[in-house]
Amino acid sequence: MDIQQQLALLSRGTLEVLPKGGLEAKLTLAAKENRPLRVKAGFDPTAPDLHLGHTVLLEKLRQFQQCGHQVVFLIGDFTGMIGDPTGKNETRPPLTQEEVLVNAETYKQQVFKVLDEAKTEVRFNSEWFGNMSAADMIALAGKATVARMLERDDFEKRYKGGQSIAIHEFLYPLVQGYDSVALEADIELGGNDQKFNLLMGRQLQESHGKMPQVVMTMPLLEGLDGVNKMSKSLNNYVGIEDAPGNQFGKLMSASDDLMYRYYELLTDVDLDGVKAMHPMEAKKQLASLIVARFHGEDAGVSARKSFEKQFAKKEVPDDIPMATMTSENGELWLVKVMNEAGMIQSNGEGIRLIKQGAVSVDGKKVTDKDFTLGLGSHLIKCGKRRFLQLEVVA
Repeated sequence: MDIQQQLALLSRGTLEVLPKGGLEAKLTLAAKENRPLRVKAGFDPTAPDLHLGHTVLLEKLRQFQQCGHQVVFLIGDFTGMIGDPTGKNETRPPLTQEEVLVNAETYKQQVFKVLDEAKTEVRFNSEWFGNMSAADMIALAGKATVARMLERDDFEKRYKGGQSIAIHEFLYPLVQGYDSVALEADIELGGNDQKFNLLMGRQLQESHGKMPQVVMTMPLLEGLDGVNKMSKSLNNYVGIEDAPGNQFGKLMSASDDLMYRYYELLTDVDLDGVKAMHPMEAKKQLASLIVARFHGEDAGVSARKSFEKQFAKKEVPDDIPMATMTSENGELWLVKVMNEAGMIQSNGEGIRLIKQGAVSVDGKKVTDKDFTLGLGSHLIKCGKRRFLQLEVVA
């Protein structure tokens, strides 16, 4: 790709590129020097399982690989033992070295479902911090002031609110910033909540006589509810280790607006082409693409066929309403679901319709008024024209 083509692809979905014009300048320099850019993203192995929210950065890294640049996937085994204070209103418990190493191995297994392993440099920041002396760490701490640290939004709020800030938490941005010095990063990617830390990398590179990196921030991906960021604790996530059918069904429950958001942040598919498609077809293609990414092309095709067979495509309208509901002990009462979804006016009406044989789930007539739905995707049909595609989550 020429520089303008790279710029268009790599800028897609970003919130900020700092300094302004910095990415184009780096791409121009790389072309002039006939070398790839070193593109860094750091991940603290605080949880062993990834979901699509984590892959926003991975997708951007993959696009840099597609453009011929060198991706450095940094596992923060040292920073993980400090505990990332980002967005926290209290000191975060640090992980043990054993926990960090176990989680790190799981990360390595999962990320190469997105990244090209042969083109990825995997590093651990204990490589340089493990050999640092106390004097070295004190010298690093001298590179920033307390006033500068309190400019960080979450530190400022905690300080003004009288909540404690441990001294070691101030080290976290410095340690993350020094990673960029050690790795000689040209570009660093991070979520928009990491902006302070990313800019610290620029500051420390300059103080060490190195050319400062360009900072690129990415948005936090909304979960299936379309409101909160994707999170396992909120049950609005799609796990990259989820079974193919489960991944497909969850993605089909997303709203149209959210679907376009996922296309923008999780793929490099042409957005104008997507918007020219019928929303239902676009959603199926997105779900197939995501399943294929994590389980292979055959799984993507099979998941779509299973979905279309399950939901009787000839009988179900394209604009079927979709919803996600949280189960009660692994199941939900069908009548309550229909009532909450607005398919019926009362529980009594639902029971009456079931007794009349007017309700079906996944193509099978329901005759038991106490019928419950288990975890997963279900198509509910009430009468001749009322449909609901439901994802039941734990």
